Amino acid sequence: MPALTEDGRAKVNLTLRVVGRRVDGYHDLESVVAFADCADRLTLTPGSELNLTTTGPLAGHCGEPADNLVLKAARLLGERVPNLKLGNFTLDKILPVAAGIGGGSADAAAALRLLARLNDLDLDDARLLEVALLTGADVPVCLASRACDMTGVGETLVALSLPKMPCVMVNPRIPVATRDVFQALGLRNGELLVGATDVFRGTAWPEDGASLEDWVEVLAAGSNDLEAPAARIQPVIGEVLSALNATNGAWLARMSGSGATCFAIYENTAEAQRAAQKIQGDHPGWWVHAGVLS
Repeated sequence: MPALTEDGRAKVNLTLRVVGRRVDGYHDLESVVAFADCADRLTLTPGSELNLTTTGPLAGHCGEPADNLVLKAARLLGERVPNLKLGNFTLDKILPVAAGIGGGSADAAAALRLLARLNDLDLDDARLLEVALLTGADVPVCLASRACDMTGVGETLVALSLPKMPCVMVNPRIPVATRDVFQALGLRNGELLVGATDVFRGTAWPEDGASLEDWVEVLAAGSNDLEAPAARIQPVIGEVLSALNATNGAWLARMSGSGATCFAIYENTAEAQRAAQKIQGDHPGWWVHAGVLS
């Protein structure tokens, strides 16, 4: 059978509200998630052994293959699906790691989609969804890889109809550990950050067909609750946001996930391209991508 290929698209948290910390230590979140047009590429060559090879410009940042979420997801699925067909994965690593854009989660989700194709599993197979959540909180949303409102610990997804959003994504090439950011947030087990009324009311997102301007207006009223603690850990995040805000035409600039990647939304792709060129020229060591969120 020929090799199969899937893209692991970068995930961007347009908003991220920390509702609170559950008694079991996990954090409940609400986040509007979009996906970018930059991605890792994962290839599966069917075979009797399960292996992972990393290539690409950021392959050296992937750590030990045995610890990679691609293999974790495959092993967990193998425990639930009898006689699961496997093979050799090759990961072309483009996205920065520990960057708040779900690179590892997107790779794991791509692995699950590839295994589903190889084994004739539906993407809504309960075993696939269970494995996605067990692999990591961002894997379920990356499995669907479409814009949604994500709540809970990542298990509840409501599809959203976003317009195309021209954007610039910037990472200063400094990793930020999610665990450290949540630790800096400092919530105790069982502590809520919002009241019960806020939890039940939620946010009314624009309807299908709403304009980019409508969406930006609503998104601007939100925030990323992890931005402040992440910036305390890595002050360069503030520099990235300042650089984005200083570009012409930036409608909204914010950090994604637990950082350090930040993004800005623009009215059109030409403005986004010019902004990216300016930032790349001023900060040649940073990872910069101009593209579209959807």
